[in-house]
Amino acid sequence: MTELTEDTSTGLLALTDQFIEEVKHDFWICCLSREMSLIGRREVLTGKAKFGIFGDGKEVPQVAMARAFQKGDWRSGYYRDQTLMLALGIASVEDLFAQLYADTANDPFSKGRQMNAHFATPTIDKEGKWLDTTDIYNTSSDVSCTAGQMPRALGLALASKMYKTHQPNTSESEKFSKNGQSVCFCTIGDASTSEGVFWEALNAAAVTQVPLAVSVWDDGYGISVPTKYQTTKGSISEALAGFESKEEGVGMSIYTAEGWDYRKLRDVYEKGIKRTRHTHQPSLFHITELTQPQGHSTSGSHERYKNAERLDWESRFDCITQMEKWMMATDIADEAEIADIRKRAKKKVREARDKALANYTQPILATKQEVLDIYETIIAAVPSDIKANVERNSRALAQMKMPHMADIVKNARYMKQLLLGQNIAEKTALDEWLKAAYHAAHQNYHTDLYSDSDRAATRVPEVKPTWSNNSPTKSGYQILNHYFDLLFARDQRLLAFGEDVGHIGDVNQGFAGLQEKHGKQRIFDTGIREWTIMGQAIGLAMRGWRPIAEIQYLDYLIYGLEPLTDDLATLRYRSGGIQQAPAIIRTRGHRLEGIWHSGSPMGMMLSTLRGMCILVPRNMTQAAGFYNTMIQSDDPAIIVEPLNAYRLKEKQPDNIGEYTVPVGQVEILQAGTDITLVTYGSCVRVAEEAITMLKSFGIAVELIDVQSLLPFDLNSQIVTSIQKTNRLLILDEDVPGGASAYILQQILEEQNAYRYLDANPITLTAKAHRPPYGSDGDYFTKPNAEDVFDAIYEVIQEAQPNRFLS
Repeated sequence: MTELTEDTSTGLLALTDQFIEEVKHDFWICCLSREMSLIGRREVLTGKAKFGIFGDGKEVPQVAMARAFQKGDWRSGYYRDQTLMLALGIASVEDLFAQLYADTANDPFSKGRQMNAHFATPTIDKEGKWLDTTDIYNTSSDVSCTAGQMPRALGLALASKMYKTHQPNTSESEKFSKNGQSVCFCTIGDASTSEGVFWEALNAAAVTQVPLAVSVWDDGYGISVPTKYQTTKGSISEALAGFESKEEGVGMSIYTAEGWDYRKLRDVYEKGIKRTRHTHQPSLFHITELTQPQGHSTSGSHERYKNAERLDWESRFDCITQMEKWMMATDIADEAEIADIRKRAKKKVREARDKALANYTQPILATKQEVLDIYETIIAAVPSDIKANVERNSRALAQMKMPHMADIVKNARYMKQLLLGQNIAEKTALDEWLKAAYHAAHQNYHTDLYSDSDRAATRVPEVKPTWSNNSPTKSGYQILNHYFDLLFARDQRLLAFGEDVGHIGDVNQGFAGLQEKHGKQRIFDTGIREWTIMGQAIGLAMRGWRPIAEIQYLDYLIYGLEPLTDDLATLRYRSGGIQQAPAIIRTRGHRLEGIWHSGSPMGMMLSTLRGMCILVPRNMTQAAGFYNTMIQSDDPAIIVEPLNAYRLKEKQPDNIGEYTVPVGQVEILQAGTDITLVTYGSCVRVAEEAITMLKSFGIAVELIDVQSLLPFDLNSQIVTSIQKTNRLLILDEDVPGGASAYILQQILEEQNAYRYLDANPITLTAKAHRPPYGSDGDYFTKPNAEDVFDAIYEVIQEAQPNRFLS
């Protein structure tokens, strides 16, 4: 952006010719954005769009902020930033309407998957290869959840700091940063600063000193709730005064400006962002006295909760109105020129609306006519007893003036149902049309959950571990430690962080001694703040780093679950496949005593983290193999190490650091013919103990280690086992109906194994409550070897009552 002249007498930017031209351009952008908000709302209220949320009232500060935004910078924002997107050229007015209509073909930000005002710029190409983000304006894919942009913003800013202090020696590193000078611009509404993650993220940013610039748009309300009920002292900048510091390297800078004062906003952003870019000290811009002329969204009216005095003030202090007055008072533009700008903006927005609507509706109307043409041939061929119903259904479609694709498909499916039992050739065309419609729907709505590139987790080649007579026997944590040492030595993109990960090498010593060897910049400690640890992982992974972010115990994952479920797991999907974040989340769980150290909320993870791989190794040799797989992949993953295996002895493979464990495949640990026992993680050892006991009774158990819960048994090895044994037991430490229900559904429904069962399938799980403290509580709460023995013995005895008679 242009460096502007400063008027030393006022401290404000001087009215040079260049500045005046920039003002006029910014006013034009503001008028475009406002008109889009006004027309966009009408599009929703007249039924052309489903829902709308717009940026009216926030236009002026956003064009001012855009002047400080440089190529290579990043935005992590919220759903009021349409003006910023227009100012930076990331979005056109036509794009804004395409997303409002959920146009899967023309929404460039999410393929119609997100509601309007949720933006994203490409970071990968169609083959999944990284693009150069240093010469464009970047925005991370938005989420709707309030303050959900804060954790990711921290990570995006941290990536700049890392590139400033440690540039990886890789062929792609120059695609992500130029000397770490990129700033992450984070925007948030004032009411959302009440969320705990806002405070957690700002505290983390101030501690770590990263180039994060947070702008708070303060219009006095959180939907209908005034600021005085939201924020201490009624002012977020006053509430944060203790964070402020003029000293470099400590705290953060805090700036305030009225949202209608364009000249002051330009000055504040120019100086503030320049300081943040140079020092990496985070900054907060509290932009006050903003308005929201159309209320929160199209769901309601703000006149319901704003009194006449407030509405009158908002009319007078609308930011565009105030900018217009200032432009005339300073002779930047006269009334006629301003009127012309407004008139041209209205015309351009209407034209963009019309074009976007035509782009969306014309293919649908053409499809409607295609189906009606098929109906004509059907009507001519059907017998008289159903002709009236067929004609009625055809007329119903013909009378739809502006149907959605779903309306056409629904009508066509009903037509197909009307034709059941009719032996007419003409219905073949309808069947083919429906098949094509569902194929298109699959591409539009069901793709991009996981990577489809050559680096997808399921495509990483398997390299089996090898052992020899000289293979050393080590404790599990030593195997992991040795693996991480090799990994960090060969891959400069690697970072590891979390509570106690750095100095002491994590509580179970997986990184012991590695910070000293590989540097504090790459292996480091964080505060106790799981939410933003996950955010750091997301932002870093989006910008080319390969983070291994630790949640110390699986029970604590719930503190970091929100950014994982709402952000990381959905990123590829909600961006329509144009962004990715291959972060690895490391944690540990299972069989430690106590309510908050029992570590088996697997069902919670399975229901909330679709879009991530969930990997559950039974020992540290397996864990190292999974890390090696995922570090070669562009999918995100969570790897749950078995907590009680760090001190157990294992033989270290000779090719450690080279072997991989395949994702989505099970491993048959023991062959058997009487029953298939399916389990994973720490329960494998429980199962092995029970199998030893069962052998003395002549019962042969086929033991299968799931290894990978998401994705699950892609080769259907479990159903092959059940075809042989005809019996199934699922062993799991989660609560009843947790992961065991998921595994049962995968086996019986997805693999259709029910047809091979000679007995009811059994799930053996923990009790419905969390395990109490103490060894006794653990024994009576979680499944043990004796429970497994009894369950299998009873199944076999029921089927073969004479088998165990002496």
